Amino acid sequence: MKLYGSTTSPYVRRIRIILANTSHEFIDLQIFAGEDRKLLASRNPTMKVPCLEDDGQMLFDSRIIYRYLGEKLGHTDLNWEQENQLTLIDAANDSFVQLLLLNRSDIDTSQDKLHFRLQKERIEAVLQTLEAQLEQGGFGGWAYPEISLYTLIDWVEFRQLHDLADFPELRAFRERHVDRIEVTATDPRQ
Repeated sequence: MKLYGSTTSPYVRRIRIILANTSHEFIDLQIFAGEDRKLLASRNPTMKVPCLEDDGQMLFDSRIIYRYLGEKLGHTDLNWEQENQLTLIDAANDSFVQLLLLNRSDIDTSQDKLHFRLQKERIEAVLQTLEAQLEQGGFGGWAYPEISLYTLIDWVEFRQLHDLADFPELRAFRERHVDRIEVTATDPRQ
């Protein structure tokens, strides 16, 4: 089993955490240039990470990879509430990635433009919803939705993408899990 990705991607990190106790090879790629970009293109036509190669099968997306691994490793299927939680987390993640890539492309995302406004509105709405779910006792375990939430929050903090001062439950959730061995082993700050 080979997992292709980068150490800084929150989508890759969630799969690395899931695979913490499973034999696999992690192939750390510099996904934006050079030979690593060519390797990624040869494995995943979406040109995104993560992708997983196992028994001749290529899987192109973290949600699909998780479903595949869930079946293979005997994890409990996600219920509809958990699927909705993942949709929220992925929406915020995607918007943060869009804004990060635009900023890295020297595009000023502080301008009052429709695309920028939509991303920021989505981020705020999702963070508020996740905060409320945590206040109501949601995300109480350490399954794929919690892992995905953790990797989102930690990545936002790592990249300094958003001030989370108004989201004490999100910050407390991160602190509750920061010392897990699989979390420290995959910390992008290393």
